[in-house]
Amino acid sequence: MAKQPRVLVGQVAAITGGARGIGKETARAFVREGMRVAIGDLDLDLAQATATELAGGGANVRAYPLDVTDRASVRAFVDAVEADLGPIDVFDNNAGIMHVGRFLEEDDETTNRQIDINVHGVLNGAKEILPRFVDRGRGHLVNVASMAGKGGFPGVVTYCGTKHFVVGMSEAIRGELHYLGSPVEVTCVMPAIVQTELAAGLKPTRGVKHATPQDVAQAIVDALKVPRFDVIVPRSAAVANGALQLLPRRGREGLARAIGADRALIEADPTARSGYEVRAAHSDPRLDAGTAPASLTAGDE
Repeated sequence: MAKQPRVLVGQVAAITGGARGIGKETARAFVREGMRVAIGDLDLDLAQATATELAGGGANVRAYPLDVTDRASVRAFVDAVEADLGPIDVFDNNAGIMHVGRFLEEDDETTNRQIDINVHGVLNGAKEILPRFVDRGRGHLVNVASMAGKGGFPGVVTYCGTKHFVVGMSEAIRGELHYLGSPVEVTCVMPAIVQTELAAGLKPTRGVKHATPQDVAQAIVDALKVPRFDVIVPRSAAVANGALQLLPRRGREGLARAIGADRALIEADPTARSGYEVRAAHSDPRLDAGTAPASLTAGDE
């Protein structure tokens, strides 16, 4: 007998990096389900604009300042959300950045920033919310990883490493919760290339279409209603990943070359990515994707 989908109406959801992209569309999808939504973001002005937009129909959506690399900031975010909206039911570790370029040319600042946000940011969220979930005997942790956490792709070496970490830590947390007999749920979301500014300038991969932020958001909602751990978006990426896992290494690498997956990122258009790369590397929300190359002055940090 199929599981009866859970009702999400009235639940409290907190989303990191929720002001734009996948985070924003996930917030929108949560609002449609009747959830109370907290958007945490480094860019508070944009988070507030997003909250205002999504609350237009009378929904309860609020914006909060959040730096996921600072555990004290994450704790303050969680505390504020629970004081305003009530105990958090869903915590979505969504914030992340991706630098595209050759590993041998990547500077330490870029490397460390990806690790700070993609690794420490996810750890900080999990460390702050899971004790509360376990104490209450309920809750759902959503960690947004990537298909880059299932394989290695030239051009995003550090990013791949950070997303492998997210997949591995999510699996291990799930195992520990099971060992404790806790009903707390964990979901690991692994999108392929998604049509957001993070994917600006990337080459297409044959046989795997680009997903939309709405696709990812709906997949997250589905995993909350009928809990499951592995969420790969789009479905074609799940099929491709399943096929790859059945092949020996040479076969996997040969198939990756055949569909262009080995060139999709390393041959990205640097002009199309220039604005995003600067903003992501420095986590400065005032720089927009797709603009002419920009530089930060001393006062922009």
